[in-house]
Amino acid sequence: MNGPIEGLLSTLHLTDTGARTNEDIFTGPSQWMPTGRVFGGQVLAQSLMAATMTVDDERALHSMHGYFLRPGDVQHPITFSVDRIHDGRSFTTRRTQAFQHGLPILSLIASFQTHDEGLEHQVEMPTDLPDPESLPSTADLLGHIDHDMARHWSSERPFDVRHVDAPIYLRVEGELVPRQAVWMKADGRLPDDPELHRAALAYASDYSLLEPVLRAHGIPWATRGLKVASLDHAMWWHRDARVDDWLLYTQESPSASGGRGLSLGRIYSRDGVLVASVAQEGMVRAPRG
Repeated sequence: MNGPIEGLLSTLHLTDTGARTNEDIFTGPSQWMPTGRVFGGQVLAQSLMAATMTVDDERALHSMHGYFLRPGDVQHPITFSVDRIHDGRSFTTRRTQAFQHGLPILSLIASFQTHDEGLEHQVEMPTDLPDPESLPSTADLLGHIDHDMARHWSSERPFDVRHVDAPIYLRVEGELVPRQAVWMKADGRLPDDPELHRAALAYASDYSLLEPVLRAHGIPWATRGLKVASLDHAMWWHRDARVDDWLLYTQESPSASGGRGLSLGRIYSRDGVLVASVAQEGMVRAPRG
């Protein structure tokens, strides 16, 4: 690939491998990760693209609930099996299961809806935040560090992520609070396909959502022995938006217990439109003492 954006587009371009048998089965590649495990946002986005390929164009993705079952292996492609659970007058429901080596690594249900008119309101976007252009990029912060993960985060991800407050990559600075906000934008132009942008937004929504759990306890990503893994992911798309424009992602963690942390997020367009809401619970095991 020529760059991270081309890699993202290639990853989300699935091959229909069930056409000959009249089954809804698709395959897609795995992106390289320093950990050897497939990035959760990748398999979420691919599973949504697989479901979208079985739905009429006039119905748009509006919600998704998924469970991460096993870590994926970046050395192997992923197979996606879609079940056409329901096709109603207004709503369509699909279940996608992602497989590697014959075992499911993700299971999700997604819902699609025809365009409809109805009540309108939203929680307003926070004000008085710095513009994304005034904030350092991940490349600015980590580009000088000779480490596989630092190189990946700084130059190999298809999204530019900029923290409103100091990021927690190497240390946690300031008040220990279970909330934060980041600006994010695809690092290049994407095609004019609303469903592609929705899938790509799911991809990016998995980057930093559990960070409020760590921030509240003063635990940076660089902590030796820290283990974090997404357990489930839910997302609701409220309105269309382009992921190659700046989006504000506000995040908070209402609870952590039992080795798990819950985070909630809202994603806004730069002009204040609430685009999507997100929830995720993750395993968080921090070293003691």
